[in-house]
Amino acid sequence: MKATRYTKADAGQWDAFVSASRNATFMLQRAYMDYHSDRFADHSLFFHNDKNQLVALLPANERDGVLQSHGGLTYGGVICDESMTTPRMLEVFDALLEYLRSNGLNRLIYKTIPHIYHVNPTEEDRYALFRVDARLYRRDVLSVIALDRRLPYQKRRERKINQARKLGLVIEATDDFEAFWAILESNLAAVHGVKPVHSVEEMRLLHSRFPEQIRLHVCKENGVVVSGVVMFNSARVAHVQYISSSERGREIGALDLLFATLIERDYANQAYFDFGISNEQDGKVLNVGLIEQKEGFGARAVTHDYYELNVG
Repeated sequence: MKATRYTKADAGQWDAFVSASRNATFMLQRAYMDYHSDRFADHSLFFHNDKNQLVALLPANERDGVLQSHGGLTYGGVICDESMTTPRMLEVFDALLEYLRSNGLNRLIYKTIPHIYHVNPTEEDRYALFRVDARLYRRDVLSVIALDRRLPYQKRRERKINQARKLGLVIEATDDFEAFWAILESNLAAVHGVKPVHSVEEMRLLHSRFPEQIRLHVCKENGVVVSGVVMFNSARVAHVQYISSSERGREIGALDLLFATLIERDYANQAYFDFGISNEQDGKVLNVGLIEQKEGFGARAVTHDYYELNVG
């Protein structure tokens, strides 16, 4: 097994493998990964077996002598196809460690891909991480609904949904990212003093590249956007990327009605509805109010693990 570095000339081969893989999503395609290539020194890897067959990828970037699962992605461990087995994954990690040592990279930061995104079970990397004594240093909690066996909504959520339904609010998909971003930016600045990870221009660019996978859904009152959700939709998972509501939207339960509509109508045929995390400080702090809202819709915990390994 041999690890080699990805180059821009390899984009077609990379994307073809991602499309045929059993654990990757559209976010691992180069059209998504490379939109912020100016922020990250890409150092992704190919893994070929002794017959020179491509068997795995690792989306990654380099920073200060550290190889890390790509910093611009939520997840992104070893990507593999149906041929991957546990013994082969151990060979992949042997090749990875040899590559790191040979290239003066003294540390590995590794993000797993949560199992809900796997088309078929793909946790061979967890075992390989254990075998090389990688340390679990962060664990986030995703709030996830299994859509084929949904739990009942919390009574408080039901009341807000029913309140909103009586007002004749309109739920629709739209390309009006500017109207939603104005609400999102205002809320993030007021509550956290930060900006969204993506600018509205970046989100428009990504939406143009992945119009079916990246969608904005809004709730309107009298034609005015009062809440919205940006969804990242992959083969099995509808993931909530951004959520925000105006003061008026909060008063009338607009977001509750919007989520109920997405869960019951727009993404009902997916396997999972993922609200994302409610953690801070590498998972050690839980935003209880936020996770209670998500669990009020029937979501329950799926963990997302991060590992680190010092390379001798």
